[in-house]
Amino acid sequence: IMPVGTHARKMLMLEGCVQPAMSPNINSATARVLDAAGVQVVVAKKAGCCGAVKFHLNDHDGSRAEMRRNIDAWWPHVEAGVEAIVMNASGCGSMVKDYGHAMRDDPVYAAKAERISALTRDLSELLPDLVEVLRDKVTAKSGQIAFHPPCTLQHGQQLRGGVEQHLGALGFNIKTASCEAHLCCGSAGTYSVLQPKIAYELRDRKLGNLSEMKPEVIVSANIGCITHLQSGTATPVRHWVEVLDEALLTH
Repeated sequence: IMPVGTHARKMLMLEGCVQPAMSPNINSATARVLDAAGVQVVVAKKAGCCGAVKFHLNDHDGSRAEMRRNIDAWWPHVEAGVEAIVMNASGCGSMVKDYGHAMRDDPVYAAKAERISALTRDLSELLPDLVEVLRDKVTAKSGQIAFHPPCTLQHGQQLRGGVEQHLGALGFNIKTASCEAHLCCGSAGTYSVLQPKIAYELRDRKLGNLSEMKPEVIVSANIGCITHLQSGTATPVRHWVEVLDEALLTH
């Protein structure tokens, strides 16, 4: 359920193409957490796939067509002054942050694409501000949380340590695996579909490292990783924002 609160602070959120079907609560949880922090989430209904899937499959023209559609959908909101474009799937965030580069030779969209990339933030980049606002609104559970940082977060966007640091500051017991936290889980966009044998080997290796913590829940920051990891374990695998959302006293 998306909140209907109105706030002066507004941020766009990309709903995505896979996530609304496979794990719709991630978008709802994102909107509720931001609402509790005084930020209104805005969704541009004509925005869709970020373009990453086609880009991975070397359909660059098709990918750029999706980029143009998203830019057109977002642009009125950008002109209206939204603070940021929030991404709660790091694979999408990595792609949208690259719009400026991917569209650099487009005479019509190059400048707009650069602006879109500059406005794009992974949800974890908002955590420093969220912690201050939400500190008195959150009751964290004491159980162990294992965090798998997606490749598109820690390598693609060079964002490391923020989720663990700031959720820890809110009282969550969250850690990355002590071994091979830098490695891919095997999802890797379309890789788990095209190369399932190697993808499942990587998944099981990742789950083995994470299970050493005996976590109550495994969290990540990308729908592909979450779905892929969940296919190999009975331990719940969720987006970290869902855990934060459930800890909010406003429910």
